[in-house]
Amino acid sequence: MGVVTLSEHRLRLTAAVAAYCGLRFHSRETAAVLTDKYRQRQILLESGVQGTGCALVRHPDEAASALALVGTPAVLKPRHGAGSVDTCLVASVDECRSRLAEFAGEVHRDFVLEEFLRGDPKQTGPGRGDYVSVESLVVDGESRTVAVTGKPPLVPPFRETGHVLPAPVAPALAADVIRLEQAAIRALGVRHGATHTEVKLTADGPKIIEVNGRLGGYVAEIVQRHTGYDMVAAALRLALGMPVTAPQPAPRLADPVVFQYWLVPPGGPLKPGPPSLLERLAELPGIDLVDVSPPGTWHTDWRRGTTGAIGVIYGSATDHAELGQLQERLDHFWRGTQARALTRAGRSVR
Repeated sequence: MGVVTLSEHRLRLTAAVAAYCGLRFHSRETAAVLTDKYRQRQILLESGVQGTGCALVRHPDEAASALALVGTPAVLKPRHGAGSVDTCLVASVDECRSRLAEFAGEVHRDFVLEEFLRGDPKQTGPGRGDYVSVESLVVDGESRTVAVTGKPPLVPPFRETGHVLPAPVAPALAADVIRLEQAAIRALGVRHGATHTEVKLTADGPKIIEVNGRLGGYVAEIVQRHTGYDMVAAALRLALGMPVTAPQPAPRLADPVVFQYWLVPPGGPLKPGPPSLLERLAELPGIDLVDVSPPGTWHTDWRRGTTGAIGVIYGSATDHAELGQLQERLDHFWRGTQARALTRAGRSVR
């Protein structure tokens, strides 16, 4: 018997079930840290892994003192959350107070203000995201790296737009990223389970954005498509106490590149368009599948973060240069339509 979750919002519950039943999973203490962005920053600082300015904010009146600690600009985000929901950059005390008042509404929530980690575009090259994620399985405290995943550029304020494998980073940088990730996992007390760790590539070296105690969204699909390694099956085997085979060596940068491109629309109302526009997307070279599930209300809000994506494009390219060209075409097509090029009913087109 075993227990596992793929949901950020079920980590603490799953840890409690595992503890009660005597099953392998994150301990309750570890799950609490993995889902608490403020406490996680504290532990990484105390353990000497990484010091990043971070302040807890419970009320708009605390904005001034918090910003004095972390500096501006700063990243405002919920203390407990996922998918970049209600996450934005603030540049002044007034802006911070305004956002806190907007986000809090009638429900009390704790927020954190974090030092803004400025990415170095030279680490990945133009037209690419300045951060990566590390996908790992932890077995009896031993971290086994499955992949270092590259990213397309974010959509403002901090909305993710997909995954790329292999990541367009030099082997030496990838090794530095993995060393940092493993140090963070040890410091946070992870002993069993899957992890998804986001790492910013700065001019001063890799910096932890956050460690998540679960598989990353859509990560299992792209890892299996690129390497053949089934992370979901491995996570289930780990939960059951069965042997987990080591991932195969990472493909070389010269190998074919696979990607997911998430259709993240601008905020505001969307205008449905003819279904033929989906076929136009699918006809672009390198596109294998266009999977669209638009919202019933046809209204989006940047506050929903990555959860506001209305579809995913799956494809491949011979190398990162070709992917860059395809990315430009996708960006031009997608941004040009302003999300009006989609049919009201969810559809998949190959």
